[in-house]
Amino acid sequence: MRSLLTWPRVALAVLLAAVLVLALAYERFAPGGRRSAERTGPVPLPGVASGFFTGSDEAGVRRIAEVEKWLGGEPLTVGHTYLPGDRWSNIEGHPALFEPWARWKEERPGRLFVLNVPLLDRNEEGLDDSRVRAGLRRGAAGEYDRHFRTLGERLVAHRLADAVLVLGWEMNGTTYSHRCGPDPESWKTYWRRVVSVLRAVPGQRFRFDFTPSRGLDAVAWPRCYPGDDVVDIIGLDAYDQPAGVSFEEQLTEDYGLAFHVRFAEEHGKPVSFPEWGLFRNGDNPAYVRGMLDWFARYRPVYQTFTDYCPHGVWGCAENPLSGEVVRGALGRGSGASDRS
Repeated sequence: MRSLLTWPRVALAVLLAAVLVLALAYERFAPGGRRSAERTGPVPLPGVASGFFTGSDEAGVRRIAEVEKWLGGEPLTVGHTYLPGDRWSNIEGHPALFEPWARWKEERPGRLFVLNVPLLDRNEEGLDDSRVRAGLRRGAAGEYDRHFRTLGERLVAHRLADAVLVLGWEMNGTTYSHRCGPDPESWKTYWRRVVSVLRAVPGQRFRFDFTPSRGLDAVAWPRCYPGDDVVDIIGLDAYDQPAGVSFEEQLTEDYGLAFHVRFAEEHGKPVSFPEWGLFRNGDNPAYVRGMLDWFARYRPVYQTFTDYCPHGVWGCAENPLSGEVVRGALGRGSGASDRS
């Protein structure tokens, strides 16, 4: 009888200890919660390659130094820009875009260049599904190979042979003509073809980043995944939206932050966050702390903060509280000098 009475007490103690551990872990990585809401200090983020997107042109390159000054002199190691998707000649790339980034990259060893590459022209013209479907099928059949071959050759010629290429980003949504939803099978075949063309360019050392937007958009983004052999990094663009949705909900939603890291782990890939920032919930330091804690836990290959209104903190005066959190994590502390 003694052993029968002791066992329930032991089991109960073990259960309570497990609940306590889970609760503490949840509070640590659920910054919108009670415990995190009270924490106002900086969240250090050492060892994670970080950048600010401040513009695609040469002026955007120059602004990186201004952001570093705002951060208290701490260097940013990621340069992130986008190819225009209006016409194929721009998707092929130009010296005016590549050369300033190449010089920036060469100024300090270890810098990383990330380039978003549209998969179709007229990429932001709101093409209907039938036109998108036709474009994806032409791409899958090889009609656009020459454009991507030219792009790869120009990147190598401009000393950007080790670029991370984010092909057809946010394909699970409706914003871009290179979206996946109208024909997922053709989209995947097309992605695979583009990677094969770029990998065949002499001298290249590209890495390919598959990056949907967070959550369930127009299509569940795993349906668009083209295969482990053609993907090096699994990214996620993750803004603070919709309105009223907490960071905890962004963690646990379908195809959200937690799903993303599980998916990447299952496929043996590291993660990245090419775009993130504020949006529908205003100046929200709890969200920013949540994202930075998430990065500290899962160590992405890189993360880039989108810095223009309404997303930003350096270039957007409406978000001062979030800005202090960012400076605490990426700078020398929350007492960094002002924006000028």
